[in-house]
Amino acid sequence: MQKNSLEKIGKDVIKFEINALNNLKKSINKSFSKIVKMLLNCKDGKIIISGVGKSGIIARKWAATFSSTGTPSFFLDASDASHGDMGQIRSKDVVILISNSGESDELKNIIQYVSRNKNIKLIGITSKRDSILYKNSTLALLMPLIKEAGPGNIVPTSSTTNQLALGDAIAIACMKYKNFTKFDFKKIHPSGSLSIKLKTVEDLMISGKKLPIVDENIKMKKALKIISLKKLGVLIIRKKNGLTSGIITDGDFKRIVNKHNKFDKLEIKKVMKKNPVTIEKDTLAASALSLMNSKKITSLCVHQGKNTKKTIGLIHMHDILQSNIN
Repeated sequence: MQKNSLEKIGKDVIKFEINALNNLKKSINKSFSKIVKMLLNCKDGKIIISGVGKSGIIARKWAATFSSTGTPSFFLDASDASHGDMGQIRSKDVVILISNSGESDELKNIIQYVSRNKNIKLIGITSKRDSILYKNSTLALLMPLIKEAGPGNIVPTSSTTNQLALGDAIAIACMKYKNFTKFDFKKIHPSGSLSIKLKTVEDLMISGKKLPIVDENIKMKKALKIISLKKLGVLIIRKKNGLTSGIITDGDFKRIVNKHNKFDKLEIKKVMKKNPVTIEKDTLAASALSLMNSKKITSLCVHQGKNTKKTIGLIHMHDILQSNIN
């Protein structure tokens, strides 16, 4: 087989599945909204998702995506359910079963078990209106009946692509309805590259007693001792009312020493840099790094809310880079 022929097969399969997704898009109706609301209202029970074969793999992905976006869910193996794990399903739970045919034998036991308890809701995801799953579901979403991308219409391809996309659509709809933000996402993703990308200025800033703060009326001789003691290369200068009036860096000290004969008696407020660049504490650390690079500085004063003069912390470029943020 020619190389070009293999590339054509690949492109044809992707085109086939894109068409399947377009059909899925057209099938989204009020049932979708009802399913999302049922999941949002499941506060006293659990959300349990199951499927068989390739649909089972998709069901596991649904559960993972739901949980990571603020809708706690877990996967139930359909085979294990028939050997005792059915006991995980309790009153007030919502069970989602995914099956292209809606007739998988392993799911029938779950359907029967759920049907005996009116306090358990069953959501069916299938492409067959006359299936046992569709007929016994509290809510059902009828997937478009489509051909699979492979030869013979036997390998689950287009159907599982649609199932995967539908799960993402439901998860994101729940996420947006609950105003689940990137900061909520970070709380349940404390490790990995995602967590690093979502670190905020507050996560990395220096605060409290470690802050290199001095009064604007102190002399440069004393300020020099403090900046050497703090070892941060910068001092935050405050007025008596607690508001920040400026900053001074170790590089500024070196330049000022060469310019002023009476360096020791010089008040810091006369040589400080006024109106230092500040950043809000909830800003992503990556954005803080970008701001530093654009301003050609190595640290930022940190404020909370709209009061930019009320410094609550200091973030240094080194701290961001050490966290592998770039």
